[in-house]
Amino acid sequence: MKNMRRVFIGIMVSFMGTAFPATSQSEWVTDSIVMLNEVDIVAVKQQSNLVNLPVSSNTISTDAIQLLDISDIKKVSDIAPNFYIPQYGSRITSSIYVRGIGARMDQPSVGLTIDNVPVMNKDAYDLDLPDIAMIEILRGPQSSLFGRNTMAGLVNIRTLSPMKFQGWRINLNGGLPGSFKLSGGWFKKYSSTLALSANIGVFYNSGEYKNNYDGSMTGKERSGSFRTRLEWQPLPNLSLSNVLAISALRQSGYPYESVVSGKIEFNDECFYRRFLLSDGLSLKWVAPHFDMLSVTSLQWIDDNMTLDQDFLPEDYFTLTQKKQEVSLTEDLTFRGKSDGRYRWIAGMFAFYRHLNMQAPVVFKDKGISELIENHRNTGNPYRPIRWERREFSLNSDFTLPSAGIALYHESKYEFNRWHFSAGLRLDFEHISMKYHSFCSTGYNIYDNPSGVLPCNSEEPDRNVKISIDDYGTLSRNYITILPKITALYDLTCEGDDNIYLSVGRGYKAGGFNTQMFSDVLQQRILNYMGMSSAYDVDKIVSYKPEECWSFEMGSHFNVFENRISSELALFYIDIHNQQLTMFPDGTTTGRIMTNAGKTRSFGAELSVTYKATEALDFNIAYGYTNVRFRKFYNGIVDLKGKVLPYAPSNTLWLQALYTLRLESWGNRALIFDLNTKGNGRIYWNEDNTLYQNFFAQLGASVTLKSDKWELQLYGKNLTDTKYYTFYFKSMGNEFVQRGEGIKFGIAYSLIL
Repeated sequence: MKNMRRVFIGIMVSFMGTAFPATSQSEWVTDSIVMLNEVDIVAVKQQSNLVNLPVSSNTISTDAIQLLDISDIKKVSDIAPNFYIPQYGSRITSSIYVRGIGARMDQPSVGLTIDNVPVMNKDAYDLDLPDIAMIEILRGPQSSLFGRNTMAGLVNIRTLSPMKFQGWRINLNGGLPGSFKLSGGWFKKYSSTLALSANIGVFYNSGEYKNNYDGSMTGKERSGSFRTRLEWQPLPNLSLSNVLAISALRQSGYPYESVVSGKIEFNDECFYRRFLLSDGLSLKWVAPHFDMLSVTSLQWIDDNMTLDQDFLPEDYFTLTQKKQEVSLTEDLTFRGKSDGRYRWIAGMFAFYRHLNMQAPVVFKDKGISELIENHRNTGNPYRPIRWERREFSLNSDFTLPSAGIALYHESKYEFNRWHFSAGLRLDFEHISMKYHSFCSTGYNIYDNPSGVLPCNSEEPDRNVKISIDDYGTLSRNYITILPKITALYDLTCEGDDNIYLSVGRGYKAGGFNTQMFSDVLQQRILNYMGMSSAYDVDKIVSYKPEECWSFEMGSHFNVFENRISSELALFYIDIHNQQLTMFPDGTTTGRIMTNAGKTRSFGAELSVTYKATEALDFNIAYGYTNVRFRKFYNGIVDLKGKVLPYAPSNTLWLQALYTLRLESWGNRALIFDLNTKGNGRIYWNEDNTLYQNFFAQLGASVTLKSDKWELQLYGKNLTDTKYYTFYFKSMGNEFVQRGEGIKFGIAYSLIL
């Protein structure tokens, strides 16, 4: 047995796989799954432990969340295999990539629910939650039960219930360079049927990188949050839970450095500001033959992203995007009581979203000179132009209402050790857009008989006024059927060891290219001067839904008296109408979402937890993805066979935990955590000429833990690995975002 342990440890270390810290499985790091093993009001769609379901998944427990300082979903990146969330410029960009599928803008590919309430706008994904009790990550399409925008997976976050914990929880965290976080939670159980909690958190980050133009720090952040949760059981068969959450964020941006100069250097103001309000009411009714769960939510987001669009120390142009969005959702789920082999779930989901957006682009002196005047005057030097004012605005206002309704059902049947399930969802969605694009400006035309530039004439020959005032309404209807079929076989009577097969269809909603309207206006202005033909708005403004078929086989194993728990999955995904963010030819300000024909993705995932001794635990997980275009012609070259950009080919996590009991200090222990995470290669463009090679970061912490408090010293990226998380072009100039460097900190938690 000892030799087998040595061999296994050696294989894990040499493999450098990743570990998922669901639990250290020691006496001192208790797995919160044990505390939450009863059927929750927020767990009606998951009828059993995830390891007993035909799905590739990971669960992060309360203790692992505390140990790794996880207060937002970006900190889970790379810990689960093939689960990657890069640190882009600000919190508005919460891109999640799973198995090579992801989205930089608009509709997400991975869904997020918090206490079973779906977060409707991915701009709100990146938020601080100081009272997280558990995080579940499900990979692969979850569309049959959870619908739109879960084609790559789903993240379920459960917050701490005042029915399960009472008292005070205080967390203090300070780090270098310049970060500070404080949260305090109060949990009170008034009776066996009534409980209440409230949590307040504040966060400050001084920023890590300097803007060389004025010496200010980019990424400086201030945020605050408030959450309250009421749980009440007025009748033995009726219970309800209401969670109200409010948060505010102020963030400076953006740490984009020029590839040529190696400097962050922009002259106009950049920031992101956001206010969020969410209220979710869950009502559970237990009837004789079924359980019913109703989840009703109201979500409000008001944000403002303003940036120096050229990211240069020059006056080219700026962009502002202000949004006010309200969302209403209702998810009504019925679950039949199990009388033996057959179980079922059925339900209805409906939503309404109303978005108002203002997105002006302001052209400034150098932008007017180089992007418009010089372009025009080079073509006609005998009749040069000069703008009458050195600043003007391209204005676009939008109203985007959308609504949808879905019906879903899933049946499960057990036969001896076999478990079969079949699910089906009928999804209908209507989206529309009212747009108002307007601009009022003008230029002077001069007579220049010599044709020599610049023109020295002071008196214009003619003045041309430009007045654009366009209105329009567009709408689209989408209807789709989302099936899923699974088969699972229990290898043992206990049901913890199994193999499974899964086939399912995933779906990501279509939408409108609002960010293209500034470019539409720009082309209209150039058309005034006879230099360009105007865009056909109806053709470029919308993009189709993205769809996929996913085929997966996997297993869950527990061996050596449950000292080794493992999960293995192999997958193949066939994707149609892949949504890609691109910069159209000739644009200077716009981005467009387009559909890229056909794509395929295949790969493997491995997670292993090994309890070597009572004190020593190893956790590993590794994800590999090969995702390439099967059919995509971008108008210039055929990109068939190229790797999709922005998603890593490999993800890596390795963790070792050692618990030293301090018998002479009472019920206390020292927990030593050593971990490594990494990812790559990541391609930055469709041509695959630019990429970030694989890189890894070393982390470590020492935690002194007792029943009521714990004190932790930690370090992140201790190797100070240099890497980039983002690449893009603006006006032909290349920019990258540098990843976070070495960090040290101290954290203190107190339970009263």
